[in-house]
Amino acid sequence: MENVLIKKLIYRFCLISLLAWGGCQKNYFDTQPDNILTIDKIFVNRGQTEKWLAGIYTFVPNIWNYESFVTPYTLTTDELDASNWVNPAINSGALNAANASLKFLDYYESIRKASIFLENIDRNQEIKDLVNGSEIIQQYKGEARFLRAYYYWLMMKEVGPVAIAPLHSSSPDDDLQIPRSSWDECVDFVLSEIAFAKEDLPLNNYAMGSDTELDPARIGRINQIIATAVESQILLFHASPLYNGNSEMSDFRNFDGKQLIAQQYDPNRWRRAADAAKEAIDIAESNGKQLYKVSDSDPFRAAFLSCRNLYWDGANIEGIWLRTESGMSGWERRVAPRSVEGTGYAGFSVVQRLVDDFRLQDGSSIHSNPSYVENEYTTTATPYYVSGTNKMYTNREPRFYVDITFNGAVNPGVSKSGAANARVELFYTGSSGKAGEPRNWPTTGYIARKNIPPNYVAPSTSVARPTILIRLAELYLNYVEALNEAEPDHPDVVKYLNAVRERGGLPPIEESLGQAQMREEIRLERRIELCFEGHRYFDVRRWKVADKPGSEQGGAFYGMDINEGTSLSDPKFHQRTLVFRRANWQKRFYFMPYGQREIDRNRVLVNPPGY
Repeated sequence: MENVLIKKLIYRFCLISLLAWGGCQKNYFDTQPDNILTIDKIFVNRGQTEKWLAGIYTFVPNIWNYESFVTPYTLTTDELDASNWVNPAINSGALNAANASLKFLDYYESIRKASIFLENIDRNQEIKDLVNGSEIIQQYKGEARFLRAYYYWLMMKEVGPVAIAPLHSSSPDDDLQIPRSSWDECVDFVLSEIAFAKEDLPLNNYAMGSDTELDPARIGRINQIIATAVESQILLFHASPLYNGNSEMSDFRNFDGKQLIAQQYDPNRWRRAADAAKEAIDIAESNGKQLYKVSDSDPFRAAFLSCRNLYWDGANIEGIWLRTESGMSGWERRVAPRSVEGTGYAGFSVVQRLVDDFRLQDGSSIHSNPSYVENEYTTTATPYYVSGTNKMYTNREPRFYVDITFNGAVNPGVSKSGAANARVELFYTGSSGKAGEPRNWPTTGYIARKNIPPNYVAPSTSVARPTILIRLAELYLNYVEALNEAEPDHPDVVKYLNAVRERGGLPPIEESLGQAQMREEIRLERRIELCFEGHRYFDVRRWKVADKPGSEQGGAFYGMDINEGTSLSDPKFHQRTLVFRRANWQKRFYFMPYGQREIDRNRVLVNPPGY
């Protein structure tokens, strides 16, 4: 039975594109009967062993992979709508255990695969006989142990406290009726495993035998810098209101009454999170990481280019954890207006609330600055918009023009020929408008723009680049959020927040604004700097603001009136309009459920209240 399970595991992982080394050879299993394919055969061969390790990386998520909508988080938040193509069940309120995401099955499969690897890697004499064989095996163990912990962390973010399997490859005789551990126990477990893994991991992805020269073939492989950054993420969540003294979750218990979410607030968690984030920053910066910046005589242009080009020119400078297999074509094509050369789909629609949250160029809010108007049209063209554009889109901060495509915006990629394609037209009869198209138009009259290169032609990927899974700006924002809660008057709060703001083209905050107001500034900065990068879904939950004004994840969502407009400056298009409604926020939406089949198999496993 064990051999059959092993064969199924290998076969499945060979069918999937592997992160680090490439897939298994064609017909690899065709001549190997079940009674020959054993652990002994797999782990005595270096190539097979390394393919097994590569397979453990397979389910590390790619936040920009929308080929099959495998990363739906952004599409269920107050960032984006893609209901022309897909509308996850949580948006309608129909989410339940029967139709929930089954990604946890992939994570458990990877966890089991990591355990098998750790049990057997020491048997590989072929690797041991290499000059640096012991070093290789030690590093491989560190990678596998970290990834095993990381998949638990991914599950924890989605489903909350998890059921922790034994740290060995289970057999059919094992008792796998395993209840959830508490959130605190899960955090302790994952952090202890990562700490153990760091003992075996290299500081950086150096070439074998060197402690200075980086190996380009090892991009994305786990090292101490990556592991420390993930520790920062975990401890930031652990300190946040959803997990730290949350009486609203007092009924989230196992069948035996065990409380799964801490009911007592512990302020020391914020200090621990701040220290972990600062450690992650220090180790990254001491190894050459820095905020990516472009020099230009025009400070506004410098900020724009710094934020736009980060995802290709700046990936190796600011990126902490990179994924070498990008899979970004699905994202690029869906954010490309139809006025871009080729066939863009123009349908990842930005909700009005996010558009409004981007500040004006002087750092003020559109809600407090009297110069902001929505009923006038500019007669000036810039590198970011054309003459005739509504003034609601002018004089905005540089990141607005990096992240949002609006009516009158300059095309994000290579333009098709013709006057109508020289700019983005999102009004009804415009070149990227609704008229005559079944679904390739934005429901809100705005399209996401981030991470699309200026020489893009749909559907080709114009710039080969890695995906940035963690970057230094995130660590800065982790640090200031935790430090503002632990020690609000600490000068680092302003220092590191300003570092992100100033790179984005905003004026600095001169002094502390007080804890409450600084908290709002930090959360807004995180919303803008990290938009579309997979954070918003989790941030509003861990902050417990998903039902609060300005952060509601349900209810009414607005945009421009895409059913109106026959010219760029048509006021009929530029009207705030109710575009769609989502189910009102429900407490059960804090966590995804385990799938019903898992609940049926594991009779001591509970789902969060409401499922």
